[in-house]
Amino acid sequence: MERPPLAFVLAFLLFSLIFLSNSYKLWFKTEEYYKDLLNSLTNEKTPYPFKNFFLKRLEDKQSWLFWQKAFSLFGIVAVVSMDVLIVMAYLG
Repeated sequence: MERPPLAFVLAFLLFSLIFLSNSYKLWFKTEEYYKDLLNSLTNEKTPYPFKNFFLKRLEDKQSWLFWQKAFSLFGIVAVVSMDVLIVMAYLG
């Protein structure tokens, strides 16, 4: 198996960092994260597809938090695992 290019590894790690940053905000700055998300969806100037669908999900805050955190845990495990595999493939 060939080693992945350094640009791919760096891009992969950058996207992982973005995901982990959002997960950090969800877990440790929950209220701020929720308000930012709600404000961005209610801003009339930003044309988000499926805006009403996501606003409907945000109405029940406790349910939204539960499912966001549940999927976030799964995502964190998956992202960190893939980061380790990508770096091992690059170094090996």
